[in-house]
Amino acid sequence: MPTYLSPGVYVEEVASGSRPIEGVGTSVAAFVGLSPTGPLNEPVLVTNWSQYVASFGDFTDGYYLAHSVYGFFNNGGTAAYVVRVGGGDAQGATEPVGAGAAAPRELVAGEAVALGTFRVAAVAAGSEAGGALTVEVQDVEGEAERFKLVVKDGEKVVESFDASAKKSARNYVVAQVKQRSKTIVLEEAAAGGQLARPDAQTVTLAPPVQAPAPVATRADAPAAMESGQFIGDSADRTGFGGLEAFDEINMVAVPDLMAAYQQGLIGLEQVKAVQLGLIAHCELMGDRMAILDPPPGLNARDIRKWRQEIAGYDSRYAALYYPWIKSFDPAGGQTRTVPPSGHMAGIWARNDSERGVHKAPANEIVRGAVDLELQITRGEQDLLNPIGVNCIRAFPGRGIRVWGARTLASDPAWRYLNVRRYFNYLEESILVGTQWVVFEPNDQSLWARIRRNISAFLVNEWRQGALFGQRAEDAFYVKCDAETNPPESVDLGRVVCEIGIAPVKPAEFVVFRLAQFQGGGGELEE
Repeated sequence: MPTYLSPGVYVEEVASGSRPIEGVGTSVAAFVGLSPTGPLNEPVLVTNWSQYVASFGDFTDGYYLAHSVYGFFNNGGTAAYVVRVGGGDAQGATEPVGAGAAAPRELVAGEAVALGTFRVAAVAAGSEAGGALTVEVQDVEGEAERFKLVVKDGEKVVESFDASAKKSARNYVVAQVKQRSKTIVLEEAAAGGQLARPDAQTVTLAPPVQAPAPVATRADAPAAMESGQFIGDSADRTGFGGLEAFDEINMVAVPDLMAAYQQGLIGLEQVKAVQLGLIAHCELMGDRMAILDPPPGLNARDIRKWRQEIAGYDSRYAALYYPWIKSFDPAGGQTRTVPPSGHMAGIWARNDSERGVHKAPANEIVRGAVDLELQITRGEQDLLNPIGVNCIRAFPGRGIRVWGARTLASDPAWRYLNVRRYFNYLEESILVGTQWVVFEPNDQSLWARIRRNISAFLVNEWRQGALFGQRAEDAFYVKCDAETNPPESVDLGRVVCEIGIAPVKPAEFVVFRLAQFQGGGGELEE
């Protein structure tokens, strides 16, 4: 309270008792794939097709990233992060690589050098005319079993690792350097031996040699691809693992996973591994959904087998769409079959803008789709819908529409896609809108303010039709009082607020019951 020392009229600004909660966005997508140009493993925000072309190039034969982003914006998407994990210059050539111009060559690790109980070798050459790198072992003060590896290119430090040589930490040491280093490979000199911290020293690594240039039939096809390139690493900001740093992302797709599979660069097991990694990423973040593509060329029996026997995913944070769609390729001037994830992400965004995230993103026209890879019948969908395969179907006179809105969860409570996405929206909105609560006095006054603010937010959601109930009291409840906050909880610095909501569910099965009755046989009562 201010101190007043002389008579007069004073005006004070005080905080309002109500701090409104604003709903967060739900329509920001992320695409991970291949393109001929653009920054590698660097998420780039694009808000229209022209920005994508300026950063990553136009449509490319053999890749699906451009087609997916184009379908996203064409179907109502407004913002997307794009992560390029590979792809070379698209020349469209069909002659073998290796003659004439210099061909890309794979680097092979150089001769290994002993480093105590380890061996270390270079996987990249120095910058000065392909010169050698040096690795310096430094002691960590006060740590008998820890040491630091400093990789230098001349006098310039290019990488540094802080590791442990304890036997129990062997996997940590090797995995850290192998997976994250772009210049060296570190391994045990004798597998199963007792690891020991190397003495402080500096070793020189021989530069790697170049393997013979491979012969390729397509100049624009990647020479090699691993599932780890899509998965990436959150610490190094690579692959979709690097998307952990962007809270605004709500849906993630990896369309070029299927491009790598079609070109024989990865197998079905690697496809499953990447999709499991994508699902795990979304579950870890808790505020985004994975949009999965099925392998191409599957009929209804094959996709059922893929869903149940091969890729038995069970997650409330993932959705699978089938079949692939045929869209017009502006670059080639003809129809091309592409995975559906990019178009589906755009439909999610369009649905959120026009109706709200609480409405199931189904019974919506797929813009840009001229045909489907396979026409699905009602009988086939009867087998696919219960196992969480969202079908895309063509209806005479009604166009090509999304005809499913389910997650891949076995739990009936999270069966519908709009319920999971709406909870993501509520959780993130309340999380962002109640940051002011932290370090406030934890008493009845604070509890009342929390109840008032969250209730006001949920009343607005109920009025917009997002919650089920004729009255607001039937649609939700907010409990934050002495029962949820006993003295022992308050002493720990906690304030607990319990919120219950009744989300609307989609009318998935509409039944009209018709019956004959004998009219005129009774009297109407007033």
